[in-house]
Order: sequence, then C-alpha cells, then structure tokens
Amino acid sequence: MELFVIFLSAVFVNNYVLSRFLGICPFVGVSKKLGPSISMGMATTFVMTIAAAVSWLIYYKILIPNNLTFLKIVSFILVIASLVQFVEMFIKKISRPLYNALGIYLPLITTNCAIMGVALFLVDMEYNFIQSVIFGFSAGVGFTLAIVIMAGIREKLELADVPEYFKGAPITMIVAGCLALAFSGFAGMI
Repeated sequence: MELFVIFLSAVFVNNYVLSRFLGICPFVGVSKKLGPSISMGMATTFVMTIAAAVSWLIYYKILIPNNLTFLKIVSFILVIASLVQFVEMFIKKISRPLYNALGIYLPLITTNCAIMGVALFLVDMEYNFIQSVIFGFSAGVGFTLAIVIMAGIREKLELADVPEYFKGAPITMIVAGCLALAFSGFAGMI
C-alpha cells in the first residue's frame, strides 16, 4: 500500500512539472506535438528510474559509509549525465527520425532539474531502495502524463480560433497554469 501511495503522490499530487515546477524547459519546448512528447516522456522516465536507483546506491552504499555526503550533488550530476548519454546513443541507433525530432531537448535531459530533483528528494525523504525506484519511475510517469496532456491540448489549439495576442507562449502558459490548477485538486485525495 505504501508503494502505491508513493506512486500516486509522485504522479498526481507532487507532479514534478505541475506542482514542483521542475522540468519546465522540456515541458514547454517538446510539448508541441504528441509523438515527440511521448518519446521525451519515456526517455525521461527511463532516466529518472535508473537515476533514482543508482543515486540511492551511490549515496547509501558509498557516500554515507565513507563520510562523503558532501559529494552527493556532484555524484548525482555524473550519474545523470552518463545515463542521458546512454539514452541519447540508444535513441540515435534505434530511431534516427525520433532522435532528430527530439533535437536539442534530448541532451537537455542532462540539465533537467526534475531528474536532479528526484535524486535529491529521495535522499531527503529517506526512502529505501525499492521506494526510491518506485518514486523515480512514478515521477517519470507524472512528467510523461503532464507533457502528453499538454501536447494534446497544444495540437488542438493549433486548430482553434485563438486571439492573435494569445498565440504561442501566452496560451501555452495559460494552459500550463490550468493544468497545474487541475492537478492541485488531487492534493486532498492522498
């Protein structure tokens, strides 16, 4: 039951994009089309899950026993950068069109503060290994859910009669605010 609460909390209540406001750059930049948004969400979910597991292992099995906890941010950055390079090479090898569609946003996963947030929050929350992996995975699912919903809305808005001064960034920010407000409604449920 506890793992289910962690999952629901990270996906809906404490959604990294819509509640914690982490990972806004890829959220706004990639959410123009549904296809790349799904791919970006899957890549981010993969990196978040593996980063949570590896960060937990490094922190609790290496840094704490050796009294090196002051190196947690540096070690987490190295883990995340390595994982993103792996994902980038994998996507480039498997699907060149997807690699081209994601463009600059794929390497930007390295600097996605949502991934760093997962590593830092799991340490602060003192989750065990399984909880950390579930937390990383569910944070990625929440990111994917937010970016896919936003992409679907933005695709519909391209066909809508939006006043000229609201086109582009203004309507995107209004929609993001409405999504954040909608997701905040989940706060009392868990």
